[in-house]
Amino acid sequence: MEIVLPEKTYEIIVRRHALDSVGEWIASLWQNKKIAIISDENVYPIYGEKIFQQLTNYEVCHYAVPAGESSKSLTMANNLYEFLADQQFTRSDAIIALGGGVVGDLASFVASTYMRGIAFVQIPTSLLAQVDSSIGGKTAVNSSKAKNMIGTFAQPDGVMIDPETLNSLPELRVREGIAEIIKCGAISDASLWQDLQKLTGVQDLLEHSEAIISKALNVKKTVVEEDEFDNGSRLLLNFGHTIGHAIENTAGYGKISHGEAVAIGMVQISRAAETKGLSPKGITDEIKTMNQKYGLPNAYQPWEAEKFYSAITHDKKARGDSLNIILLDEIGQARIQKIKLTEIKDFLIEGK
Repeated sequence: MEIVLPEKTYEIIVRRHALDSVGEWIASLWQNKKIAIISDENVYPIYGEKIFQQLTNYEVCHYAVPAGESSKSLTMANNLYEFLADQQFTRSDAIIALGGGVVGDLASFVASTYMRGIAFVQIPTSLLAQVDSSIGGKTAVNSSKAKNMIGTFAQPDGVMIDPETLNSLPELRVREGIAEIIKCGAISDASLWQDLQKLTGVQDLLEHSEAIISKALNVKKTVVEEDEFDNGSRLLLNFGHTIGHAIENTAGYGKISHGEAVAIGMVQISRAAETKGLSPKGITDEIKTMNQKYGLPNAYQPWEAEKFYSAITHDKKARGDSLNIILLDEIGQARIQKIKLTEIKDFLIEGK
């Protein structure tokens, strides 16, 4: 699978045991570079040395950040800048982002800003990163005000996805990735939704992960190729994220997983849209049933509408006094609806 953009084309490899051939893959992309493997303290001990040992023709170093959302910060980015400078990295060198969504977002942000940009690849090891954050070129760190507030657009030189890495994840981390797969089916691929209905649950999905990941990625690939910089149709990928990010922000990053927050956000925005006649009756129940099947929540307590509203006013999807929200016309078809920021309060109340 390839992402084809006006200024860059890159390959996405989705294959079991792909990590066995990382060395060959990197050699096809880069020559004569120093390489920094940026990972976290959970992932590097499992996969880092396996990759390190395949890069014998390169000068390789590594940095493992603490696992968790707290590492997705300007403070940690600065630590990485200083590490790269100490290793005498120049603009001709490169980064491998090895880990889940936090590592992928952080490492790609650092790559895109260190010396105004150096090459990087993504090797996502969580389901959420494999189906969502590792492709498309969005990089980010959080601020105290909002998730992903500070970021860039920077495309990787390639993405390697090995579904075998999912076997090392706790089921909670698998489920949060499934939330993004559910989202992809809901907004753009009714056949993916039907596949999710046919599977018996999390373990069955893992057995079919190569095909399911590829289908979910195809949804994102299509949207990114149409709208690389998030000004139009790419906004559809934010279904469930406006309220989801507000829940994450209010709870405190890391207190509720991103996938759980998105699952709740999809339910709450759809319920409010149903009440207002903006989405068809019954669509919320379809989402709730799917979430329940894969062990995802449908509600959050305490429901603090005023705090959520405050978080949403800092949402990067806001434009002036307006906000683009994503609503479903049916499973497999979504639309962008512009509303006044003040109107989102009604959605938060209705979504309770």
